[in-house]
Amino acid sequence: MRHRTNTERELKPESDKICVNKSPLQQNWRHNLKYMIIGIFFGIIFVKSEVVSWFRIQEMFRLQSFHMYGIIGSAILVGMVSIWLIKKFNIRTISGEPITIAPKTFNKGQIYGGLIFGFGWAITGACPGPLFAQIGAGATVISVTLLSAIAGTWVYGHFRDKLPH
Repeated sequence: MRHRTNTERELKPESDKICVNKSPLQQNWRHNLKYMIIGIFFGIIFVKSEVVSWFRIQEMFRLQSFHMYGIIGSAILVGMVSIWLIKKFNIRTISGEPITIAPKTFNKGQIYGGLIFGFGWAITGACPGPLFAQIGAGATVISVTLLSAIAGTWVYGHFRDKLPH
């Protein structure tokens, strides 16, 4: 296994970068208020649909209820139809920029990552999406999970270049 040098890391090809913002638009902070409002609305939906319920999550992992599988399946279906529509009709962003979806390549790290993610989800009763909604709903013990997720992200970012490809 070969590790990348600092020069190689800096000269990474654009396709190897995780997230690249190519937008030339510069907006002030008030522009982001709509995202906060949508996030609050989304959090309310999470709470009302019981997606953030630790008991619902445990029911799912114990195969005792279809509730979460129905919600996750619906989300996958909406995502598939949305991606198909974006590609079929060349839909653009609100600002008129083209939406490009990079092709993904499979590697065995996705299996390991998925298993670790699933085990963490089953143990904590929380996945990254509804963490803030759970905390907002009063489950403040989930703050430990949030801090662990932040620490795990930092550790991964620190060791990413040293991990096998």
